[in-house]
Amino acid sequence: MFMRMVYDEKLAQAAYIFGCQRTGEAIVIDPERDVDRYIEIARNNGLKITAVAETHIHADFVSGARELAERVGAKVYVSAEGGPDWSYQWLDKKSGGGSYDHQLLRDWDSFRIGAIEFRAMHTPGHTPEHMVFVVTDHGSGATEPIGVVTGDFLFVGDLGRPDLLESAAGKKGAMEPGAKDLFKSLRVIDGMPEFAQVWPGHGAGSACGKALGAVPMSTVGYERRFNSALRAATGEKDFVDFILAGQPEPPLYFADMKRVNKEGPSVLGELPSPTRLTPEELRSLDTKSLALVDTRPWAAFREGHVPGSLHLPLDKSFPTDAGSFIREDEKIVLIVSPGGVEEAVRDLVRIGRDRVTGWFHSAELDRFVGEGHALAQAPEVEPERAAEMIGSGGPGVLDVRRRTEYDRGHLPDAVNISHTRLASRLDEAPSTEPLLVHCQSGIRSAKSTAFLRRMGFDAVNVRGGYAALDKLGSLRTVAGAE
Repeated sequence: MFMRMVYDEKLAQAAYIFGCQRTGEAIVIDPERDVDRYIEIARNNGLKITAVAETHIHADFVSGARELAERVGAKVYVSAEGGPDWSYQWLDKKSGGGSYDHQLLRDWDSFRIGAIEFRAMHTPGHTPEHMVFVVTDHGSGATEPIGVVTGDFLFVGDLGRPDLLESAAGKKGAMEPGAKDLFKSLRVIDGMPEFAQVWPGHGAGSACGKALGAVPMSTVGYERRFNSALRAATGEKDFVDFILAGQPEPPLYFADMKRVNKEGPSVLGELPSPTRLTPEELRSLDTKSLALVDTRPWAAFREGHVPGSLHLPLDKSFPTDAGSFIREDEKIVLIVSPGGVEEAVRDLVRIGRDRVTGWFHSAELDRFVGEGHALAQAPEVEPERAAEMIGSGGPGVLDVRRRTEYDRGHLPDAVNISHTRLASRLDEAPSTEPLLVHCQSGIRSAKSTAFLRRMGFDAVNVRGGYAALDKLGSLRTVAGAE
């Protein structure tokens, strides 16, 4: 049996390729949308992708299942559980007409890829339709499973959060029932051998849980002993309280992803190929009607940027930040180095931000100046000056950290809105000017400051964030909810 995990470091997302070397067939489970990677890995290992499967309707990335069905004719295996509200609506909408070759799976259904058996087990909680796939390699003579693809059910050190249908998709009243379903689903783990490997859908850094481990895989036995969420499952009430507490605020784009993956993402065929812009074309852009994304470091952006542009460095948090500050229907132009264009485009299409129409070389931004056009500066204050301003009662203060960070300690009059939810809660931001913006260290607040200034706020970043302000000792801070 061939097995390869394909990991997206930025979204902390894992897809899995399983192949039967005897028959040359392969399946991809939980692929992202840019499927050329999986096709190449299979080809390089003498395999052909004949099937694709999903553990559930994803909230944090655009699924590549439809893309693989179109590109290579892969048969689609998806859940039939969860009720009509959680059924896949694209299976009968093949681009050329007709239906995709597919099988809807019920609890305990199984299918084979060559000599490898995949048994679907319904594990609602994270989502109503969620399934895991128990994998047995009969080609090696095995009669017990080698492992289980757990999706967003079981992670290394954690369990999938059951609140996203309410906190991200807006389905009121879904949080507690989801947690109770998740508790009941833990029975699936009880029936698995201790040696079975755990192949989770996410690792540390994902917003699909609150304490995911950085180890890529584990075993059922290890998780039974040391997984904090499993150890909290001493009773339903205690488990529900534990699993719902302290979950991070989901990025805004999560709500889009649920809808897109349920209805069916558009077929890419290939990655978008944005056009390189001239200085004249850059000057002509209306930054109110499109997202101009500047990927340079904060120091460079602060000293000079195109007015109205967003500060989104091409780092590990780029897709999450882009999904929080850019609408699904917005056109996107990148200010980026030539070597970063494809990386940025891949990151964006993975979260459904497809309309990448152009890019401008970041090293040539000084050529924007001229004919009445000038670069803007992003204001930033040192923590000492921010403390003086706050002490005088002049500015508004916006804390863009997560709620759990805010509760551990915050400035008394600060309004807390996580930077991943800011675009949907602008009416709650202080109207007092200037508006001092801080996070813990100054990184998230820099991105938020650029976004707020684009939206018309007189926002000023606080260098060093709350950590620097707290270290001064001159400002009163409080903990917990006021």
